[in-house]
Amino acid sequence: MDVSIIIVNYNTRDLLKNCLISIYKHTTEINFEVIVSDNGSVDGSIEMLKQEFPQVVLIENNANLGFGTANNRGLAIAKGKYIFYLNSDTVLLNNAVKMFYDYWENSPEKDSIGALGCNLLDKDGNVTGSWAGFPEPHSILIDTIRMNYGLLKIFILGLIGKHIAIPSENKKVYLKKVGDVDYIFGADLFLMNDKYAYYDEKIWLYTEEADLQFQLMLAEKKRLLIDGPEIIHLEEQSSITSDNQPFEGIVKFSARWKRISCIYFLRKNISYSKAFLIKLFTITLWLNPLVFKYTRQSLWDLIKR
Repeated sequence: MDVSIIIVNYNTRDLLKNCLISIYKHTTEINFEVIVSDNGSVDGSIEMLKQEFPQVVLIENNANLGFGTANNRGLAIAKGKYIFYLNSDTVLLNNAVKMFYDYWENSPEKDSIGALGCNLLDKDGNVTGSWAGFPEPHSILIDTIRMNYGLLKIFILGLIGKHIAIPSENKKVYLKKVGDVDYIFGADLFLMNDKYAYYDEKIWLYTEEADLQFQLMLAEKKRLLIDGPEIIHLEEQSSITSDNQPFEGIVKFSARWKRISCIYFLRKNISYSKAFLIKLFTITLWLNPLVFKYTRQSLWDLIKR
């Protein structure tokens, strides 16, 4: 088997169906399998897979295990020489899987490659987020401040007056990139089927691909974006906290988990002391009576990190 394509699904039946259609339409001249690791979907995903895609290897986890753990379940039974982690909200536009395979197999530096990805496209065909730098203490702190802007504004205005400016995040413009990057987004991550393909299961959601590829960096393995593969990623851009929704960065479940996972990544890979200080700062924010009703279910997960 050349490649095992692993897709984690959680209540994304229609997106998953479109993704699978694109895989089987465009993937040719290569021996591959598709493994769907389902995290307890209740939207008819299981029935759709069994009826319309009987060739897919289905893992029914019967619970939401998180992104990394569900991928690991697929990896445990994968037969391919290579693993292609693919999000269910992607659509392949060409024979991307074979392009990744051929690039790795034919590269003169194949032994130094750790991961491959491509420049993902949005629904309009524009380059969208495909890679990032590893999380750093200052960037995690700034993101925490930005995502809790409304709460901090109340505190700071009461102390020093109302003429303050907290940096806001402008809409990002993404440029095409080819070559070395810190880490490739997990929406399309092509890896060798070996010990480095496993995710840290202590990370339930977010930064799992950054952590995986940080270990590749430590092993002196390159993470490369290549030209050729064309994949649409339909993920909605994270919304920015506004005056009309001052606690958006706290209210949103995904936003809270991003903070939790970033702190764990920092503690594990960069600096325990800096992670601890950022954790204390975040706990202080989340304990505030104004937002505690939103954050109380996440506080224990944060404390454990």
